[in-house]
Amino acid sequence: MSEPWVSILGLGENGLDGLTETSRKLLAGAEAIFGGPRHLELVKAGDRGHPWPVPFSIEPVLAMRGKQVVVLASGDPFWFGAGGSLIPHLESHEWVSVPTPSTFALAANTQGWRLEETLCFGLHAAPFERLTPVLGRGVRAICTVRDGEAPAKLAAYLTETGFGASQITVMECLGGPRQRVRHTTAQGFDLTDIKAPVAVAIDCAGSKGMPRASGLPDSMFLSDGQMTKRPVRALTLSALAPRYGEHLWDIGGGSGSIALEWCLAAPNATATSFEPKDTRCANIRQNAERFGLSHRLQTVHGAAPDILKGHAKPDAVFIGGGNSAMLMTELWQTLPEGTRIVANAVTLETECLLMNWHAAKGGHLLRAELSETAPLGRMRGWNAARPILQWSVTR
Repeated sequence: MSEPWVSILGLGENGLDGLTETSRKLLAGAEAIFGGPRHLELVKAGDRGHPWPVPFSIEPVLAMRGKQVVVLASGDPFWFGAGGSLIPHLESHEWVSVPTPSTFALAANTQGWRLEETLCFGLHAAPFERLTPVLGRGVRAICTVRDGEAPAKLAAYLTETGFGASQITVMECLGGPRQRVRHTTAQGFDLTDIKAPVAVAIDCAGSKGMPRASGLPDSMFLSDGQMTKRPVRALTLSALAPRYGEHLWDIGGGSGSIALEWCLAAPNATATSFEPKDTRCANIRQNAERFGLSHRLQTVHGAAPDILKGHAKPDAVFIGGGNSAMLMTELWQTLPEGTRIVANAVTLETECLLMNWHAAKGGHLLRAELSETAPLGRMRGWNAARPILQWSVTR
């Protein structure tokens, strides 16, 4: 086994003073040192220093394979750090990592919060909407942000979304001689002259936040009326059974409500929504932005089955619109064994299609007839929705 050529070193705001003896030796023996300009200055990299390119890329590091290279990262390199970007491109014997306390650890110790009970977000290049699904009364979160202007923008976002009463702690340059910690509220935010690197601790107050059960209120989705309504959506998500890291094909996306709730239901779950109408594609994309899920939900404009070609195979498929014998045949012939398929029908023709496939392939048929109260003269009566036939099967 060859010796590692890449050393990934965690670095704090106290620079060289905070490094272990191991990190110092690796740094001293490096032929090239990669990091942000602040990192390079903290370790006095000199001519050996190589600032990260903009836009960020690890290619300059990989191009030096065979030389002794140090990569500097803030705190823990594998906690929203450069380590996670590098390792997929390296063999296990090529690298070594020496961490220091992460910004999140320093922030939690400043606050006196249990880190295992605190949500942690790296929002340097991510929208604040990433917080939308998880914020709620009593939630505590620590966020690293892009620059000194970001805390005020984060406070404005919290205020606009019903969390204006939240306590905010702005922590600058944690762990170094320039450390400063200040407290305020989101709605009363008036801090100025904020120095990067900066982290923000949020102790949520105000809104109850987003419900976590499947079947969110229909009003939460931008829609032209074409969407799987709340009770049927809950039944559909139950049949689809999302799991960690799985991928969904949402065929006939409508508003994207099924794909969005799939992504919300399991960590790292992703989805591709196929929709033939461009106006509905726009709604799906906007909904994904509002839910902070644009990074996990892809929208593809086009009609199935032709549009499905060339896309990575899914773990589950939902057919909410545009079903046909041709589509079902294509899916059954091309999907990997073990893929879960759930299809809903509201027309007689599609019901017949699903009943025939159930007879041929098995699975489970469910018929749901739902009614809601509505005014009836001076009293109330039941307003029946169209019955839904649902077929679920494992390929």
